[in-house]
Amino acid sequence: MSAGIYSQSGWSVYTHRRLVDRWHNDLAAGTEATFLNWPVQDYPLCQLPQRVVDALEKNAPGASKKNLVHLTPAQRQIIFDDAKQHALSMLYHLQTAVHDRVGDFPQTFRYMKLTNEFGTPDLLPPKPYVRESLRLEALYMLREQDIRAETREPKWAKVLVPDAVFGFQFNIDFHPTRRRFIGEDRNGPWLYVQTPARGWHTDTDRAMFPLRGLVPVQINGLLGCSKNIGVSSVVQSALRLHGQMMHVGQASATLAWICLRDGLQPRAAAASQKHWREIQLRLVRGSGGPGILIWPWQDMPTDALHFEAANMLAVRGIWQADADSVSFGADQIMTRRELARVLARLVRSQPNTPQWAMIAAPRFTDVVQDDADRAAIESLCSWGIETKDKTFSPDNKADWSTLYRWSLALKLPANRGLLAKEVAQRPLTRADAVIQLWNMLRKQGEWLNEDDSWLQPENDHDEDERKDLDDPLPFDSNNNNVPDRLEYLP
Repeated sequence: MSAGIYSQSGWSVYTHRRLVDRWHNDLAAGTEATFLNWPVQDYPLCQLPQRVVDALEKNAPGASKKNLVHLTPAQRQIIFDDAKQHALSMLYHLQTAVHDRVGDFPQTFRYMKLTNEFGTPDLLPPKPYVRESLRLEALYMLREQDIRAETREPKWAKVLVPDAVFGFQFNIDFHPTRRRFIGEDRNGPWLYVQTPARGWHTDTDRAMFPLRGLVPVQINGLLGCSKNIGVSSVVQSALRLHGQMMHVGQASATLAWICLRDGLQPRAAAASQKHWREIQLRLVRGSGGPGILIWPWQDMPTDALHFEAANMLAVRGIWQADADSVSFGADQIMTRRELARVLARLVRSQPNTPQWAMIAAPRFTDVVQDDADRAAIESLCSWGIETKDKTFSPDNKADWSTLYRWSLALKLPANRGLLAKEVAQRPLTRADAVIQLWNMLRKQGEWLNEDDSWLQPENDHDEDERKDLDDPLPFDSNNNNVPDRLEYLP
């Protein structure tokens, strides 16, 4: 705290996680409270102090070389006790050296004491916070390159998995995991150091966690939960917060329920598109409370009328999120090209779907050869939308009657209310569109992959030269987060 106890935010252990600021709120003496959670408190499990090594070896030869998870409770307690002394040493340092350097203020650590709220004899928490858990070897292991951002601007992750069970975003926050002793004495002072290529405060994009990440590759009847899930060590540093762990619990419990209901092993449920679509729907709808945000929109409140529809269409790849924005934009008016794009994918998502129908020369003068939406627009015309116009006016606004007329021509179960006199010419917002389109899909039904062999070892379902168990997008040969079935591939 080089500038005193009120140093710049984030640089003072006193104010960083303060719980009760009695000095600025005129509260009673003795109510000041702060939560000590500072990197220098971390206790790396590499290069243990010699006293700890000796105690472990005395307990059982070779114990000091084992991973924490392989130690007995008594052996772990040896490490935990030394970690407690490290935490108390930091508190002592704050109450002595730091106090003397900063100055004798009434609100310094010298006049504070440990709380008795834990009910433990030493006033410390009943167990340590183990930052990283034993991770599951899952059907898919989410890794750093799946979620890493290239800039500090919020963007979509490189990989947006089709079997997602919740969305998330948090900085990769990998604390130092190694120590370097300052002198020759391995019981003396030490510095904490980062593991190479691992650090903190590096951005990630808005990502999604796959259902496959809850299911082990081999063991039957077992599901991952909390931090015991299919992620790399680096991803776990961004996927370990309490809210995220609640989502993991909800997803794992829902998967367990559907396995018990249908008499399935988790691996079979994860391989069944029918089952993971049902799991996604139940998670989005919630049970006795708000549903889970699966597609990680930034502006999607759980009580919005379009919440379910936007999540369900986006996770299927039917609704295409804007590449330059992480917001849904519920009130944004849809253009004719945007509506054509989502309608074409909706048609292609059904069981008996027509083939893409793009002719050699452009059909419309204002939808040129290399227009990204040309395949969708021309296919809709071939599939039933009749027009003799030489122009399509792709960037004109769509209204409710446009959605009705096009849906009817495509033999989709459109709501006749869209033609009501008072709303027919109303501009079609994104929120209105997804609600209507999701209702159509539910009535019409969708194509589901019944072949579960895509999750078998050595298979490569989309033939992208990446085995399915190592492919976050197993139905997407060009890996652009749009399933091949919904995309025109020349």
